[in-house]
Amino acid sequence: MKLPVTTLILLSGMAASCVEASPVFTTLISFAGINGANPKSGLVQSADGDFYGTTEYGGTNNYGTLFRVTPSGSLANPVFFNHTNGAGPRAGLTKGADGSFYGTAYSGGAQNAGTIFKFTTNGVFSMLASFANTNGAYPIADLVPGQDGNFYGTTAIGGTNINSGGAVIKVAPSGVVTPVVSFSTGSTNGDSLYGRVIQTADGNLHGTTYYGGVHGFGTLFKTTTNGNLTSLYSFGGASDGANPFAGLVQGADGYLYGSTYNGGTNGHGTLFRLATNGVFSTLFSFGNTNGANPQAALVSGPDGALYGTTTSGGLFTNALGQGYGTIFKLTTNSVFTSLVSFANTNGAGPQGTLMFGVDGNLYGTTANGGSNDLGVVFRLSLASPTPPVFQSITKSANTLTLIWSTLAGQTYRIQSNTNLSTTNWSNVGSTILATNSTATISDIVGPQAQRFYRALLLP
Repeated sequence: MKLPVTTLILLSGMAASCVEASPVFTTLISFAGINGANPKSGLVQSADGDFYGTTEYGGTNNYGTLFRVTPSGSLANPVFFNHTNGAGPRAGLTKGADGSFYGTAYSGGAQNAGTIFKFTTNGVFSMLASFANTNGAYPIADLVPGQDGNFYGTTAIGGTNINSGGAVIKVAPSGVVTPVVSFSTGSTNGDSLYGRVIQTADGNLHGTTYYGGVHGFGTLFKTTTNGNLTSLYSFGGASDGANPFAGLVQGADGYLYGSTYNGGTNGHGTLFRLATNGVFSTLFSFGNTNGANPQAALVSGPDGALYGTTTSGGLFTNALGQGYGTIFKLTTNSVFTSLVSFANTNGAGPQGTLMFGVDGNLYGTTANGGSNDLGVVFRLSLASPTPPVFQSITKSANTLTLIWSTLAGQTYRIQSNTNLSTTNWSNVGSTILATNSTATISDIVGPQAQRFYRALLLP
């Protein structure tokens, strides 16, 4: 007997009248100590779809870890730092032209001033160099690929100056470190580099200093790769902001965008814009309930807006009235939207830069919070994923094979029913975590005259 099959496709959690879905926050993992603790950097995604990052503490030696996490939340630790090869990594990983990841550890190494390392996705770890103070010490920010094939970065202190106030450094893929510019403590051109540099199309490197400048509240600068330094702006410590911790990002409009940790009209930090010719504009001042003290660099989204985090502030607070941090969105015409207030159970104190995954979702980390208060990895879905659509249904003997469209990293369930006038939907097999653009499931059919199927996208 031929079995007619009709399909009904529904999307879990969306009403037909919904115009714009609220962001959906998902905690992928909570760190537990032995597998890492207190991630203070963002993530990088490899070609296989997995995410890689570092934790400042945890692991077998409590000197930090390098970890890998799948989009579904499966965690592995390819590297445990042991002080000799580095300790306390605070910076994230950067993908090189060779497909390997390059990074820094804040301390450890031969001089206990930090290290530079390389890691391949097949698990090979190599320590490339130890900082020696004269070429920089205690790197906090990510390395960035340069147009010349080298990497560029910053160190919080060290450099060639006697009153070492940090340095912009060049790092060859082999690990050779060369100071590009060395800053002096208390200098009017800035000191203490905590954020990354970025390279613009003209080849110049742009960055921030946390202290120094004309008023002592930090600076914005640019330098050529051969060390010709220009100070672009000195923060005044009031409405224009104070103490930029994070580096800059270039928006789709060509402007550079960044944040200050302090200052602004409410004293909780600011968001600003900088033209490459040095024209500065304050765009937003944080008010605490919508966030406070941004520490991570912004990321430019596919919609042209900027996304970021604050380490404190928000709607949920601890016993001392301190907020757990937020995720926010800022359009280039200064429209600000608070997307998430952390509540500690789902994370607290994000310090790493967000990233957009290949699935269009935002991914990030928090330094604290989660089920063990040791930090989390999370996903934020900004819009509802595309509803699943059946692509084909074929029948062989008593077996039906169904194929439907999916988004990698999303979870789906197929259900069947023989009568649409009832709500007796039955699960077909187990839930399926999609890894490609389609998924397949088979079902053994009985003697019913008809059977209906629906594909559910699970939250």
